[in-house]
Amino acid sequence: MTDTAHTTTSPQDLAFTTAYLDDLRRVIEGLDAQSIATAIDWMRQTRDADGTIFICGNGGSASIASQMVVDIVKGASLRKAARFRMIGLTDSIATITAYANDEGYETVFEEPLKNFARAGDLVIGISGSGNSENVLRAIRLAGEKNCRSIGLTTGEGGELKDLVDLALAVPSSHMGRLEDCFFIMTHVLCYAFMESD
Repeated sequence: MTDTAHTTTSPQDLAFTTAYLDDLRRVIEGLDAQSIATAIDWMRQTRDADGTIFICGNGGSASIASQMVVDIVKGASLRKAARFRMIGLTDSIATITAYANDEGYETVFEEPLKNFARAGDLVIGISGSGNSENVLRAIRLAGEKNCRSIGLTTGEGGELKDLVDLALAVPSSHMGRLEDCFFIMTHVLCYAFMESD
């Protein structure tokens, strides 16, 4: 067993860690609590109207999307009087690869969403760049289907923040900080129901 109290820490590693955490604190302070609270309200309205929440993203954003589905479908629903209907468009690898292979990767969220989305549903898209074409297509389809849309994205560029009905924008373009904040925001959205609703 290693005694961590006696390990040697390089000055470079400590400087990097300190700088990362300092900048992350700055970025977190720039998150818009009012917009996050609005997203909580929209999720509640969708649940109470027996609507479905859909979520999508690529790479790390796909993992964040899947984690949010777990927290909502189990944590925010188990033993609750009101239960959520939520689908991760990221979670069927067979469906994703079928559409990617036959129709193009830009269609992998939009086409399955055509099967399920109904007016009054809620579509959440996550994109660090704000320009992921498959996410943008899903959000455009949400508008066509009279669904509300929320985007978790950078506030420093990209199309997504201006395309959605509600942007949860992170004031950074650094992918690590973005994903850190995406997780924080999705946990706020989930724990609002896990702990108090």
